[in-house]
This record gives sequence, C-alpha cells and structure tokens, in this order.
Amino acid sequence: MLTARDRLVSVLDGEDVDRPPCICSGGMMNMVTVGLQDEIEVFFPEAHYDAEKMAALAKAVYDKGFFENYGVPFCMTVEAEAMGAEVTMGRKDREPHVTDYAFDDVRNYKQVKPMDLESGRAKVVLDAIKILKSYDDGVPIVGNLVGPISVASSVMDAVKYYKQLRKQRELSHEYMDWITDELIRFGIAQIEAGADVIAIADPSGTGEIMGPGPFQEYAVPYIEKLQRACQDAGAKTIVHICGQMHSVYDQIAQISADALSFDAVVPIKEARKNLPGRIVMGNVSTFAIERKDAEKVRQLTRTCIRNGSDIIAPACGLGMGSPSENVRAVLEAVRETEVAAG
Repeated sequence: MLTARDRLVSVLDGEDVDRPPCICSGGMMNMVTVGLQDEIEVFFPEAHYDAEKMAALAKAVYDKGFFENYGVPFCMTVEAEAMGAEVTMGRKDREPHVTDYAFDDVRNYKQVKPMDLESGRAKVVLDAIKILKSYDDGVPIVGNLVGPISVASSVMDAVKYYKQLRKQRELSHEYMDWITDELIRFGIAQIEAGADVIAIADPSGTGEIMGPGPFQEYAVPYIEKLQRACQDAGAKTIVHICGQMHSVYDQIAQISADALSFDAVVPIKEARKNLPGRIVMGNVSTFAIERKDAEKVRQLTRTCIRNGSDIIAPACGLGMGSPSENVRAVLEAVRETEVAAG
C-alpha cells in the first residue's frame, strides 16, 4: 500500500498512482485555520516562534484529516524578516505580514543582511522540519520558500522595486541574484533537515503584475535557478504562480519544476493544454472552502479531478476562518476516487 509520501513523490516523478495526492504545501499556502488551532489548543502567533508548536500544528493538519502532508512555515514573511524587513506577527486569526522595508533603493541592496539560519524564525522552521522528520511515518514533508520576486519586493520598497527593474537593470539583476542565493541556502537547509519537497510560491512575480517581458527577464531565471538548486540538493519541487497565465505560458514552461501550481483563475484544462506533459497542481477555490458548504467543496474538488489535476490542492492559502468540515471535504472527495477505483 502506498504511503502518502510514496504517492506524492511518485506523481512528481511522473508515475501512475491509484489516485491524486491531496496536499496544501504551507508557506504562502498556509493550511492552518482557527478551528484547527482550537482543536489541538496550539495557537498563533506563538507557533511561529516555537518549533515544537509549529510541528504540532503541521502534524495536526494530517492527523485531523485536512491534507496528506506536513508543511511549514505558515506564512510568507520568514525570509523577509531575516533580511531586515519589519514584520507584525499577527494573531490567532491573522497571519504575519511585512510592515516596513529594510531599504528603499536598489543601489543600497548590499546593506541587506544575509539570512541567519542559526537563530530566529528560520531556525524554528528548520527545527520543526527535524521534529516532523523524526516521526518517520510516511507523511511527506513540504518545506517552503517565498519566491525571489516576492522576497525582493518585501525587503525593499515594492513600488520603487518594480520601477527600478527597468531603470536600474544591472543593479536589479545583482540584487535578484543575491536574494536567490540566500533563498537557496535556506532551501538546502530545509532539505538537509528532512524536507522531501520544496514548494516555491511567488505571488508578486506574476505576468499580470510585471508584464510578459519583465516576467521573462526577472521571474523566470531566478525561480528556475532556485528550484533547480533544490532539485540538485535532492528534493522534489513545486512552483506556484498566481494570476492569469495566458500571456506567460511559454515563459512558465521554461521553469522545470516537478509540478506547477496555479490559483483558481486558471482553469486546469487550460493549464494542461498549454503545458503538455507537465504535472499540474490545484486548484480548489479557497473562497469556496471558506464561504460555501462542504458539498459545494466536494463538487469543486471532483471537477478538478475530472479536469486532470495531478495533485489536488487549495488554489491558495486557506482563509483562517475556513470551517473544518469544508477543509476536510477536499480530501474526502479525493479519497472517494480511490474507493471507486477499488
């Protein structure tokens, strides 16, 4: 019988399995809700600082029937904070977010401090992965990285960042290369700690925000450099890109991640047509998971399966108020296919 790890890794290897895996990677795609915190009495923001609490919430995601993986961390601010951005840590029902930048001009990027992987929340993430790895229970561990564009525009004033991509191209590429190298260090550390998969989510690096030209120049090469380094270190990779894809499918195809993930505005059939032969992950509406009923969520999940999604997952991070029965409905619908096939 396949373990959850076997099933996910096999799909990422392009092999046939009994049914699609059902995961929520973590990071930007946080899967921890208020209800889950209440159920096991482990809460944000403390779990962002405490490896044992972080691991407990990640384990509960699997144990309580939400998804078939562990994934940490539960936000997209770890890297930016480690590089000098100011972060407000949120609360039980609100994720951390950046409140102030480390600098505001790409000409000053060398003042950004390298990530310290031996302290702070970066170390908490690594320690949590080690705890999860110690269970040796066949559950895949997904480590997470925020993509290079999103980190760069969180450490530096975002408005000026996008302007200087055009006005200060040489320095912008130097900055992007530096950011990517820092992310590679963190990614490899997660793999060494025990992550089976590295998920890279770059919500600010979209064709809609950047336009096809800058997306090709800045997003594609640095995402590819990052995910390739993680593959070379022994992990499978998933890359999530937000927004519409029709203007950048050709560019997306240049990213050789093991799976590509899209949000709910991208029809799975369209993605499969434009990316033949690629493993596609997604994309049950997170709005529906939070606001509709469980049967509607099951219907949407079945549609994703029929349309050819290789890995079933929410389209983006869950709303913190998502009812537990709605979250569980995604996995329940996926497991129905296993029963039907049997």
